[in-house]
Amino acid sequence: MVEHDLAMVETGVRFPLPAPLKYFMTETVSKTEKSRVVAILLAFFLGGLGIHKFYLGQIKWGVAYLLLCWTFIPSIAAFVEFIMLIIMTDQDFNTKFNNPSTSKQG
Repeated sequence: MVEHDLAMVETGVRFPLPAPLKYFMTETVSKTEKSRVVAILLAFFLGGLGIHKFYLGQIKWGVAYLLLCWTFIPSIAAFVEFIMLIIMTDQDFNTKFNNPSTSKQG
């Protein structure tokens, strides 16, 4: 078994994790590389609902967009972000959204 397939209780006894917990305890969910093209398409077509924010890992902003979607303000902001994503270089996108811990060290 893989190390994250086992859990240890306070007594030191190791036991297998249930399948749903394995999913949440693996780091593959947070380490998936985000695509700039997908972010651009989501910002254009579903940006008014903040779907691109959820995709990019900005959950709080995504919720704010959802709560304010009836005002059309998120649609305007998403269109601006759509333009910004188009003119952003791949290196800048990767630094900002795929490696956020390394971009804060500078």
